[in-house]
Parts: sequence; C-alpha cells; structure tokens
Amino acid sequence: MARDIGIDLGTASVLVYVKGKGIVLNEPSVVALDKNTGKLLQVGSDAQAMLGRTPGNIIAIRPLREGVISDYDMTERMLREFIRKVAGFSFFKPRVIICIPSGITEVEERAVIDAGIQAGARKVYLIEEPVAAAIGAGIDIAKPDGHMVVDIGGGTADIAVISLSGIVESASIKVAGDQLNEAVVKYMRRKHNLLVGERTAEDMKIKIGCVFPKDEEETLDVKGRCLLTGLPKVITVSSTEMMDAFEEPVERIMEAIHSVLERTPPELVADISTNGIVMTGGGSLVSGFDKLVAARTGIHTMVAEDAISCVALGTGKSLDELNNMQDGTQNLSRRRQMN
Repeated sequence: MARDIGIDLGTASVLVYVKGKGIVLNEPSVVALDKNTGKLLQVGSDAQAMLGRTPGNIIAIRPLREGVISDYDMTERMLREFIRKVAGFSFFKPRVIICIPSGITEVEERAVIDAGIQAGARKVYLIEEPVAAAIGAGIDIAKPDGHMVVDIGGGTADIAVISLSGIVESASIKVAGDQLNEAVVKYMRRKHNLLVGERTAEDMKIKIGCVFPKDEEETLDVKGRCLLTGLPKVITVSSTEMMDAFEEPVERIMEAIHSVLERTPPELVADISTNGIVMTGGGSLVSGFDKLVAARTGIHTMVAEDAISCVALGTGKSLDELNNMQDGTQNLSRRRQMN
C-alpha cells in the first residue's frame, strides 16, 4: 500500500511528511523550465539556485504567490515531481493532506485539490495552516481551551484562535517573509541607492534582520549595484536599519493580531492570556518578533520549538485521523466544526 503523505505547500518552500517516516523532503517551491520547449528542467533547490541567473530560454519561477496557486500547471508538475521523489513508483496512489491558508476561497481550495489529484494523489484533504501549526507545536487543540497561533510563512501570515479543534476567529493577510524581503530591497534602493536581489535581501533578513531592538548592534557588508554609477558597490548595513526597513509589513501583521484578539470571545481571551501566543513559520524566526508581540499585546509570546517544520509536522499527525473521516470530507478544519 502507498503511504499517506502530508504536504505543507508553502509560497517559499514545500515540506513533505510521509506517514511512519516523518519529514522526508524540504525544498524551495521553485520550478525551472525551458521556455522554448516547455520542458521541466529542475525543481526545488536546484531550480532556486537558478533564480535571477538564467539565460533567455530558461525561466525559474515560483508557482505559488501569497499562499495560493498562481500558476496551476507548474504547481501540478512541481507536486508530481515531489510526490514521485518521496513515494517512488507505486501501483497504489497515496492519500494526501495539503495545507492551505485560513483565508482561502472555495475556488482556490478547488485548485489545490485538483492539482493534488493531477499530481498523483488518490484523494486530497485540506487542513488550514494555523490548525496544523498548533498540532505541530504540540498544543492539544481538542480541549475547550483557547489557543492563539501566529503562523508567518513566505506568502501569508495566518493568525487564528483555536478551541475544540476548530478555528474560532482568524485572519489571513498576504504579508509575510516575501514582503519583508521586498521591504529590504525598497529600503536599500531608497536609502543607499543600491540595487540588491531577492536572495541578498533574504540573506540580510536571516543574518541581521530584527523587529525589536537588539542588545548589541550587528552589521553586515552588502554587495549590490549602485544606481548612480551602475557599478558594483559594498555597503555596511546595521540591524537598526533593518528594523526601519521592516516597519511597514510588521505593523500590518501586528494590526491583524490585534483585530483577531478584538473579535475573540472574552473567555477565550482569558485562556490566551494564560496559555500565551505561539508563533510558527519561518517569518517568526526574525529576531525579536516574539518580544514585539509580547510588548504590544501584554501576552506572553513564544516561538515554537521547530517553527519552520510545525505546519508539516501537524499535517503529518493529522494523517492518523484519515481513517475516521466521513466520506465527502475534504477540509479537515471545517469537518470538526460540522460534527
């Protein structure tokens, strides 16, 4: 029999969990293909290495934008490649659970299900990212106890209050890791007249990025192209400057957290102030994010132990429930609320 598979289909990366094995694949969501022939050349890390460096006939693209499928054909081909990598050749098709942002529309849900089926799944189930993140972070979501999860991925930030295995209040905004990178590119252009690429911006975010003042200032030498001379130039950037660069996208994430808290029933707010806020996803690893949320909300905030893999781990744990599903169920998060 084919093993069931859980897929965290992210804007920045795809993580695949195979039942009984754990997370077996963690690759960037990038596809490289020959424009002239339409032939798929590389998928994942090999394709990412080509971003911004390809000759005219080869294009490297990200088929997911802001948490949803922007190029259906490419997403399906990328998924097929990843499923083949982890499942090998089998006469039995696997059942697959795929993660989706909480604010996704029914049309977008349908596109994810269809892409999964076309890529070789026997049946596709969906689970909302904050629910999967909470399960992956070790929260017992079945109890009548309020928990708040802030999942900051590559394309979307999902904020949700979860109780009794369902989402009580949530917000999904298209501001996350990618927008932080874009903010760095804009800042470098505006402040230093320096043009840097997306990968350099990501590198700066990881190495010296912060959203809350650091105890010790850090600096990094950044290479780019001077917009005034058109020649290469190196500039030293500090962590305080990164805070300025991130200001706008971070404010939007904070506003979304506030608005979810405002709409949450008072009993659950009391639970959250006791249990604290849990942050997951790669974006939550930007230095000081937990401190900023705690300072603004007055609620103890922590970053989950394995923040990047939380959603994939939660998706994997949900595979155990597939045999208890009613027929016709496709969205696990909503299925619980209907029972």
